Amino acid sequence: MAGQHIENLFRRFKGEVVDVKTVSGGIYAGRVVEVTNDYVCLTETSGAPGQQVFLFFAAIESMSVSVQDT
Repeated sequence: MAGQHIENLFRRFKGEVVDVKTVSGGIYAGRVVEVTNDYVCLTETSGAPGQQVFLFFAAIESMSVSVQDT
């Protein structure tokens, strides 16, 4: 997926809880709080709640919107 398309996708879901799978196999669940042209910032909702995680678009394999909004 091209970077601009990924950026637009995350902007559409800003404030929502999403699950993101990375190319390395990591899975992150959190609320989308910031989107730039290079990365997305999530505030984790599981594991270490409140911790910010920055994911570069090149490292993202897939994303899904979480059904359970906690």
